Amino acid sequence: MHQEQRQRTQALLKSRGIDRALFANFNSVKWLTGMAIPVQLGPNFFAGGPPLLWYEAGHFTLFVVDAYAEAAVPFGQDPDGTLVPYLGYTIEQPIAGAEHLATALRKVIGKSTAKGGTIGLEERDVTLMVSNLLQNELISGGTFSAIDGWLESLRMVKTDEELAKLKENFALTDIGHATARQAIAVGKREIDVWIAIHEAVQQAAGRRVPLGNDCVVSDRRANIGGWPLEYNIEPNSALTVDLSTVLHGYWSDSCATYYATAPTPQQVAVHKTVSEALDFAISLIRPGVMAKEVDQKVRQFITDAGYPVYPHHTGHGVGVSGHEAPRIVPYSEEVLQEGMVIMLEPGIYIPGQISCRLEDGMRITANGVEILTKHDKSLP
Repeated sequence: MHQEQRQRTQALLKSRGIDRALFANFNSVKWLTGMAIPVQLGPNFFAGGPPLLWYEAGHFTLFVVDAYAEAAVPFGQDPDGTLVPYLGYTIEQPIAGAEHLATALRKVIGKSTAKGGTIGLEERDVTLMVSNLLQNELISGGTFSAIDGWLESLRMVKTDEELAKLKENFALTDIGHATARQAIAVGKREIDVWIAIHEAVQQAAGRRVPLGNDCVVSDRRANIGGWPLEYNIEPNSALTVDLSTVLHGYWSDSCATYYATAPTPQQVAVHKTVSEALDFAISLIRPGVMAKEVDQKVRQFITDAGYPVYPHHTGHGVGVSGHEAPRIVPYSEEVLQEGMVIMLEPGIYIPGQISCRLEDGMRITANGVEILTKHDKSLP
């Protein structure tokens, strides 16, 4: 599982003179191991810290609280992977996740025969306890070097294994959007539509599936995005539904705007312009194009149509995180490459009156794109 990612990482570390490394960032560990933690409510109460991945001599060792061990079994079965679970919840003794994690680290890293060299460390995410343990007890004669953010460039180009996971997620968002189009009605609230979407997605997946991001009526003053609340859907309301699912540790994304009644002439004009802007944005995507050039041209398209330019990104990458490189924003000089999976999402917003955003996900191919989202974004 995710062996190609680890091979890329090993080559990167070697090229930069890193002999050993500890990965502590949640997305780094997920990308390197394929472990998708089955939780929606934050860190495990009984864990001694985030999952940690130790690299040494071509081998990766994953330290994870026992409650998550089952999710990591496939990684532990790979020839370059070892799974080391440690005790979390127990009724036999006081809860002491940090101490159990430290013991597990001592048993593995403390027995290392390697001396000196440069040890990479994701400093922003490692706990102080682990950092002190490494530097004061487990590693002798080595020099520590921060490697935060090193994997982000590698994560941009997806493997075939990642693409399969992403496609499963996009299929779920397609189901969610089909439900939203059917569920919207005058008198319902934003949250009513959202509940219907979430139920349909989870029924299709046959499991719990975290769901993001926005479900807002155009009548809101801040109508660009937000959690679904008790705002009523009124006659002539538009409802912007921006959906992400998280399955197998990977995120999808998508957006469409729906109408409770026949759209007004102004809504028709705005929707048509946004749809054309999205088609234009897609036509610009190919390997070798700079991200900020796409952003600039799509914003100019909206401006030339006589509407205020949207205050958010034109697009972004998606993978183990819902928003990752490449970012299609005014400052980004990232160059688009074949194999990236990106979202494009132009919009038009007039506070309290009009809101419309349409979004597609796509894989960049040698000659253009493969559209991965199939949801209906048309006017009713």
